[in-house]
Amino acid sequence: MSLQVEKLEKNMAKLTVEVSADDFEKALQSAYKKQKNRIAIPGFRKGKVPRQMIEKMYGAEIFYDDAANELIPKAYGEAYEECEEDIVSRPQIDVVQAEKGKPFIFTATVALKPEVTLGQYKGLEVEKFSTDVTEEEIDAKLKEEAEKNARKVTVEDRPVQDGDEVILDYEGFVDGVAFDGGKGENHPLVIGSGSFIPGFEEQLIGVNAGADVEVKVTFPEQYHSKELEGKEAVFRCRVHEIKAKEIPEIDDEFASEVSEFDTLEEYKEDLKKSIAQRKESEGKEKQEDEAVEQAVKNSQYELPEAMIETQVSQMAEDFSRRIKSQGLTMEQYFQFTGLSAEKLLEDMRPQAVKSIETRLVLEAIVKAENIEVSDERFDEEVKKMADMYRMDAEKMKETMGDREKERIKEDIAVQEAITFVVENAVEK
Repeated sequence: MSLQVEKLEKNMAKLTVEVSADDFEKALQSAYKKQKNRIAIPGFRKGKVPRQMIEKMYGAEIFYDDAANELIPKAYGEAYEECEEDIVSRPQIDVVQAEKGKPFIFTATVALKPEVTLGQYKGLEVEKFSTDVTEEEIDAKLKEEAEKNARKVTVEDRPVQDGDEVILDYEGFVDGVAFDGGKGENHPLVIGSGSFIPGFEEQLIGVNAGADVEVKVTFPEQYHSKELEGKEAVFRCRVHEIKAKEIPEIDDEFASEVSEFDTLEEYKEDLKKSIAQRKESEGKEKQEDEAVEQAVKNSQYELPEAMIETQVSQMAEDFSRRIKSQGLTMEQYFQFTGLSAEKLLEDMRPQAVKSIETRLVLEAIVKAENIEVSDERFDEEVKKMADMYRMDAEKMKETMGDREKERIKEDIAVQEAITFVVENAVEK
């Protein structure tokens, strides 16, 4: 395999990869062996047709595509390793020469990591934050905990109110005809949750348990079921049961039930500490975001489109894996949300651009400030990862390849760059 690299405009490059004629011949023979059982020629048993006969009948190029598909991944991988440029996109492959008895040649057009010209990243202004905690904030947290620990009690002496949970049967009709997915039995619904079509829940307020009621709604113009978009519908409902929240009284008994403390005062003091810690964490995170955003804005670079497309593609693949881990297919997700694959990618693009810009600028700061990651700091990070996966840190390190170790060190260095920028910022 031989490689030539030609730099193009806008941080792009063309890699010309040449594979020897001998290796191309081996790939052609491999393609023949894979295909021969599927090719029938009169006078020959299936799988016994000589390669020369097949090429004579159908042309030598019959095996070119399969041979190319076998050669390109390995040859590109070798070219990627040999290339001294920093490639940051998936390749756009074009076959230049595929001819029996000659070298196989293809090009791979790729994006290269852009050069960053740093602007001001020291002395940036960030918002000062406070960790003071007010009584109102403590009371709000207590009410939140009381809401979480509320129990539901059946109500029989009044109709449905906002905030109640009702158990109901329903069936939906459009133009008097029941539609798919519009029926439910003993369905729990919290009034005011916005779980149902706009206008549905409000019409149950004032209805008594055991009563029947017709709810009239109009489906939104943008709805996951195209057949129902903008349609007027009637839901015939029966409310079986009404349940109301019974919120516990906030006292010493409540404190002892929801915490490790015996008194309300002790519990409030602990809440005060946790709220202060949260404010400190959020404040530092906000300062990091502000400082890094300014550092990125002050820098100059040119992002190649292929780099952005690769990042969007990777984000979409990660998103798809998360959806599948929840037991859904992407087709189901698109049906439920009304999104399309194109819209999903379009929505991901701004975040992809921001992610690339941030990483590039922080890596440039790492280089400018000669930030290095010590073995102790690396071991500390591996220990955190090992604890997360309940593994032995040394065993985890043994399983890591050199590239993975290098990637972890790069990530640590980038985090150190964030810390550096914030420590050198000025609070306003």
